[in-house]
Amino acid sequence: MNRTHASLIPFLLLLAVVSAGSVIAQQEEKPFKPVDPSSQAKAPDKPSSPDKAQQPPPARPSQKGPAIKLDTKLVSVTVTVADRYGRFVSGLTKDDFEVFDDNVRQDIEIFGDEDAPVSMGIVYDVSGSMSDLTSQSFAALKKFFDTSHEDDEFFVIAFNRKPQLVQDFTTSPSDILGKVIFIKAKGNTALYDATYLAIEKARQGRHPKKALLIISDGLENSSRYSQRELVTLLKEAGVQIYALGGGDLGHMAELTGGRAFDGWGANQTWDTFKQIAIYLRHQYVIGFYPTNTASGARWHKVKLRVRGPKSLGRLTLSYRKDYESFK
Repeated sequence: MNRTHASLIPFLLLLAVVSAGSVIAQQEEKPFKPVDPSSQAKAPDKPSSPDKAQQPPPARPSQKGPAIKLDTKLVSVTVTVADRYGRFVSGLTKDDFEVFDDNVRQDIEIFGDEDAPVSMGIVYDVSGSMSDLTSQSFAALKKFFDTSHEDDEFFVIAFNRKPQLVQDFTTSPSDILGKVIFIKAKGNTALYDATYLAIEKARQGRHPKKALLIISDGLENSSRYSQRELVTLLKEAGVQIYALGGGDLGHMAELTGGRAFDGWGANQTWDTFKQIAIYLRHQYVIGFYPTNTASGARWHKVKLRVRGPKSLGRLTLSYRKDYESFK
């Protein structure tokens, strides 16, 4: 190599370095351009199994369902059906009954005849007028317990000139009999006060079905509550009254859908108490939604009709015949 060529080599190397730096600078100054996803080639989906591929997507649950009654209240009527001999009638169905609200026929929405337990108060008259009847009523009470539902619960209110709770709620008849046997009859008779107190107590019971059994001669001469005040409570409380005795007991029982039996005597008293226990265990429950909700009346009249087998003859229905309007 001659001297001229040798002197050009450093110059050429410097020129190459400068050119390379210029290319790098131009690449760094080039702006970033985002990649359009649609321009990218998509990988094929993973093939699904033939069964799953042919199945349509799951259907959404239907928004339509059975009609729901809004802004309505259920009226429940407990009814006892007896034949001409006073025996309960069982085996009737929903189609055997008709229910009317202020003379307008209603659809029966609920129907049942379950042997349900009861929360019951025993209202025991120990006034002087009952002195000759306490032994009979005590023996009959034992008969009543023998026929009652095993899950029934009871309390006892004894009364003469004033009522007194002598036994709180219990499922043990022996507890009650142990308290009642030592009660001596004397004094005046506060029947209204005792019944009023017993209704309030029965409302505290744990069973939906609530009732009173009043053992009295039906006399009243010592109460602070008036008959009118008691009648108002009887109509509102939903507590059935069954009674053995006369006087006002029949009217009181009828208002609540119960029954009163008049007459004393050892055998008759036993049969009556047994019959009451059977009635309480064989009742029908009929429920309806009133259609006349715009009525301004405070109380509505309820009427029931029953079509039993002709062989039974005329049937007697015991039920509460009115209810208070819903507010």
